[in-house]
Amino acid sequence: MISNARLFVFISLLGISSAGNIKVSRHDVRKFPDSFVFGAATASYQIEGGWDEDGKSENIWDRLTHTEPCSIADCSNGDIADDSYHLYKRDVEMMRELGLDFYRFSLSWSRILPTSFPDKVNEAGIQYYNNLIDEMLKYNIEPMITLYHWDLPQKLQEMGGWSNPYIVDWFADYARIAFENFGDRVKYWITMNEPREVCYQGYGTVTKAPRLNIQGIAEYMCAKNLLMAHAKAYHIYNEEYRQSQNGVIGITLSAHWYYPETDADIEAAAEVIEFEWGQYAHPIFSEAGDFPPVMREKIAAKSAEQGFPRSRLPEFTPEEIDYVRGSSDFFGLNHYSTYIVYRNQSLNNYHNVPSYYDDMNAAPYQSSEWEHGASSFLKVVPDGFYRLLTDIREKYNNPPVYITENGYSTYGGLIDDDRIAYYRKYLSAMLDAMDEGSDVRGYAAWSIMDNFEWMQGYTERFGLYEVDYESPERTRTPRKSAFVYKQILRTRELDMHYEPDTNVMTIDEGK
Repeated sequence: MISNARLFVFISLLGISSAGNIKVSRHDVRKFPDSFVFGAATASYQIEGGWDEDGKSENIWDRLTHTEPCSIADCSNGDIADDSYHLYKRDVEMMRELGLDFYRFSLSWSRILPTSFPDKVNEAGIQYYNNLIDEMLKYNIEPMITLYHWDLPQKLQEMGGWSNPYIVDWFADYARIAFENFGDRVKYWITMNEPREVCYQGYGTVTKAPRLNIQGIAEYMCAKNLLMAHAKAYHIYNEEYRQSQNGVIGITLSAHWYYPETDADIEAAAEVIEFEWGQYAHPIFSEAGDFPPVMREKIAAKSAEQGFPRSRLPEFTPEEIDYVRGSSDFFGLNHYSTYIVYRNQSLNNYHNVPSYYDDMNAAPYQSSEWEHGASSFLKVVPDGFYRLLTDIREKYNNPPVYITENGYSTYGGLIDDDRIAYYRKYLSAMLDAMDEGSDVRGYAAWSIMDNFEWMQGYTERFGLYEVDYESPERTRTPRKSAFVYKQILRTRELDMHYEPDTNVMTIDEGK
């Protein structure tokens, strides 16, 4: 850790604009292991549409986009989105065109359980997902299902959502319905997508639904309940379904890499890592379990200074620590970019008002010199990906890792050379980590097609396929990056110089 940090400081002093230039160009053509699997990813609210069709009830994104439409950058919503509720066969055709081994998608809780509870199972919702799964399996494309990708039923939010400990049981009931209906054919399960974004952005601040803005308190309540809900779903699968269904189940965490600004900030960068993604990784993947010690110490001290009678960070009991620890068969990883960290003792301008970043006494930022995508957070620093994978290997005893999201945003257009360059650099950085022993088993591009990008609406495009939102048919057209990704999957090689023929995208036999 320290040597890596000092290396970055040295590079910065030399004025090199991208830390990603360290390793990525050492091979022209590189092979992936024969067992390595490739896929692409989406999420239910971002692509399905059919927001109130066939018995589906309201979720928190329906409520937000309908009541505060211009909280979204283009005042849009996911009412129709990519219309995958009706166009799932075209979606599978795209999977075949690319040659995907697997496709990661999420279930809509409110489409399957309109009352939020298992008293009423919506057969139309079950049938939609059965149709999608069966269509994929017809062409040997493995389904990877995420149970929760941010679209909580609105009724549950009104009852406290992830800040209510009863959600552990509500989520468990929902998970059991999914296992019973789809587990005979689905062998890869993800309980939660990006807990940090669910809790910090949705409960601590206003950058994701439900936009509670109760920083320093609500995100920590959310974190404990979400981890307990994840663990309960894991144990239900492990004890009731694994033997008959023979699948695996894990969690997907978002994780950036964090460089220290100077040698004096090495400790600060390590602490930010523990707050930002160690908060969710440490309870599950570490030998000790529980929230990271530095989090517990810092938040307890700050809480006492601010006059709280106890820490704002909820405690796990010894039994809960044991229950959560080890509750994942793999480390699902969403990664996009990297930050620089400096120690800041005075982030909180409101003195005694709780604040997440004040709790950690540090601030992350990104270099203006780094190459960037359309999204404000998306700077191109592939070396950060290598260091992140290395850190996971060293810190958590080299768990199996599936890259469940990695991708690049543009403002549209079919010739997307910047996206191609991003994928190549990041795949090469991943191979560097794998060469050194990181147990990375699969990779999913975000996303197979453009979709509703949450608070950015349709202004930012991540798709391998461009979607025409002016067309009632939501026409999907492959970008240049789709042809390059197809070649990587077909050859199981990373060729930095391959130039595709973009005149035709054909479907491979067998897919």
